[in-house]
Amino acid sequence: MTWSNTIDLTRVLNGVRDGGNRGLKLGGEHVLDVAVAHTPIEEGTLSRTGKVSTDEAALKAAVSFDGPYAVVQHEDLTLRHDPGRTAKFLENAFNSQRMVIAQIITTSIRRELGA
Repeated sequence: MTWSNTIDLTRVLNGVRDGGNRGLKLGGEHVLDVAVAHTPIEEGTLSRTGKVSTDEAALKAAVSFDGPYAVVQHEDLTLRHDPGRTAKFLENAFNSQRMVIAQIITTSIRRELGA
């Protein structure tokens, strides 16, 4: 009696790519949610400009805010904000959520591979 098993490496690589891209998008959306919760707010305009962009071919995701004063609000540490709202809202969100992002991506890849 013989037993053999094969691994379809193309299927594995495609699964990692597909799951990784899905995880990157979900991780980016998570960071965006955290960032929006800390975005300086007067009328809510800045927080509504947040978005997640992905480049599936490069396996990259980006979170950005595109308001006319997004950079000033993010970078100027001398501005005063309402409680819970801060400068560096995007940077802080990313830095505080690194492990969560890694878990989201890992889970997405595992699901894609059926693991």
